[in-house]
Amino acid sequence: MMTARRGYWGSLAALPVTQKAMLGLLLVAVALANVDQPYPELAPLQHIPTILLIVAAPLLLQRWPISTASVASVWLFLLLHTLGGRYIYSYVPYDQWVKSITGGTISGLFGWSRNHYDRFIHFAFGLLCTLPIREALIRRHGISPSLGLFMGFAVIALTGAWYEIFEWVLTILAAGDTADYYNGQQGDVWDPQKDMAMAQIGSVIALLWAKVKPA
Repeated sequence: MMTARRGYWGSLAALPVTQKAMLGLLLVAVALANVDQPYPELAPLQHIPTILLIVAAPLLLQRWPISTASVASVWLFLLLHTLGGRYIYSYVPYDQWVKSITGGTISGLFGWSRNHYDRFIHFAFGLLCTLPIREALIRRHGISPSLGLFMGFAVIALTGAWYEIFEWVLTILAAGDTADYYNGQQGDVWDPQKDMAMAQIGSVIALLWAKVKPA
C-alpha cells in the first residue's frame, strides 16, 4: 500500500513504461476516431469520458495499483469502446468489414436484424474488467481472493446499472431528439436489461477463468 502521495506528475512518472505507452496509444486512438467524424454532434458524449479517464489514470493507478496485464485488459476494453464511439455504436459497420473479406455478413449468419456492437461491448466490459477490479480490491484492501471474485462480479453489476441510469439521464439532458441514436437502443425496449445481462455473462466467464487459472 502506498504511504505517500506523489502528486499528479509524480504519479504519471511512476507508471511503468508500458502503462504510459498504453495511455498514449489510447489517446491517439481517440484522436483518430474523430478524424472525419461521421456523427460530430454525438461524438463528444462518447469520447469525453474516455479522455477524462486517461487524464485521471495516473492518480487512479496510484490509489488502486494493478498489474500491467490488468491495465492492458482495461485498455483493450477502452479501445473497443473508442471504436464503437466513432460510430455511436448503432452504426459500427462490422458487417461491411466482414463482407469485404468473406463475402458474407455476421448478421446474415446469425439472423440479426439490429447492430449488436453495443451488446458486444457490454459483454467485453464484464469479461475484461472483472479481474482488474478484483486485483485492485485485493491489493488496496487486502480482501481474500474469493471475496475479490464476488466483489468483482458485484462491481460490474453495480457499474452496469448506474451506467444505464446515467445514459438515460444524459440522453434526456444532452442528446435531445437524438437520444435513441446515442444510447443504441435501436427500438428495443429491453435494451438496458439485455446490456446488463451481457456484462454479467462476460463477468461470469472471467470468474470461471480465474478459477481455472488462479492469480
